[in-house]
Amino acid sequence: MVKVEIYTSPICGYCHAAKRLLGQKGISYEEIDVVANPDKRAEMMARARGGRTVPQIFINGTHIGGCDELYALDSAGKLDPLLAA
Repeated sequence: MVKVEIYTSPICGYCHAAKRLLGQKGISYEEIDVVANPDKRAEMMARARGGRTVPQIFINGTHIGGCDELYALDSAGKLDPLLAA
């Protein structure tokens, strides 16, 4: 089963859009709120090689980027194979 982790903020429109796409695909994910858990922001930045903005999305431990990258993978037909792995 695929493991999707998404670092988010409750007021982030891009976070909501990314979660919406994953939900449309029937994919469950672990959401890590960096506002409610500020110590997780440093973890996110380390895992995302310095990425400071949310969302930061990981599929099976691989950093894929943010919302734009998630939608780009979907448009290119590359997201579904990643989610099926």
